Amino acid sequence: MIKRKILVLSGGTKGIGLATIEKFAEAGFDIITCARNRQDLRFLKTDIETRFGIVCHILPVNLAVKEQVLDFVNFIKSHTETIDVLINNAGVYVPDLVSKTEDGLLEKLIETNLYSAFYLTHETLSMLIKVQGHVFNICSVASIESYPNSGSYTISKFALMGFNKALREEMKPHGVRVTAILPGAVQTNSWGDFVPATGKIMPATDVAEAIFAAHSLSKAAVVEELLIRPQLNLNFE
Repeated sequence: MIKRKILVLSGGTKGIGLATIEKFAEAGFDIITCARNRQDLRFLKTDIETRFGIVCHILPVNLAVKEQVLDFVNFIKSHTETIDVLINNAGVYVPDLVSKTEDGLLEKLIETNLYSAFYLTHETLSMLIKVQGHVFNICSVASIESYPNSGSYTISKFALMGFNKALREEMKPHGVRVTAILPGAVQTNSWGDFVPATGKIMPATDVAEAIFAAHSLSKAAVVEELLIRPQLNLNFE
C-alpha cells in the first residue's frame, strides 16, 4: 500500500486555508488541520473526504494559546510520523494605530500570527526533516511594507517574515524548503463587497494555486518569497 503524502495546515476552514486544502486534497494528500470552530471543521471534514476520497483529520483549537498549539502537535503525531507540507496559515487582522492601539492587541496579534507558527513549526521540524518536507508561512504584503491603520498587524507580519528568513537558513542543510507567501487583498468576509472580477481583490484559489505550484518544483529549487498582488493593487486605505 502506498502511503499518501500529508499536508498539515493551520486555520483550514476559510479563505486561503480552505482553498489550499482543496488543492492539495485534489492532488491526493491526506489532510490534518485545525480551526477554532468545531462545526466548521466537521463540515470541512465531511466535504473534503466525500469529494476527494482522502482522509481529513480535524481538531478544534485556538492557536493563540501555546498549550493548544501543543495539543495540535500531539494530535498530528498521533496520526503520522512525517509531514510533507506544513502551512502556517492561522492568523488574524485587527485594524489599529500604533499611537492609539488598545492594551493587549499587539500581544494578541503576535500570539496568533507569529507564536502559533513558531511553536507549530518548532515541534514538528523533525517530522519534516525525515522526508525533506516543505514549510509555507502565510505572511502578507504587510510583511514588507506598512499600511495605514494596520500597526500591530504590520508588526506581527514583519516578525513572521523574520521567522521565515531564519528558518530558511537553518533548514538549508536538511533539504527542507521554506517559502514565504505574501498575498495582497484576498477575497474573505472581511473585504466586504469587493469581487475578484474587478481586479481589485484576488480569489483565495489564486493563492492556493501559487502555493501548490511552488511546492511542485523539484527539490533542487525553492521559491523563497512569493509576492502576489491584485491586478489593480487594492490598498488597505
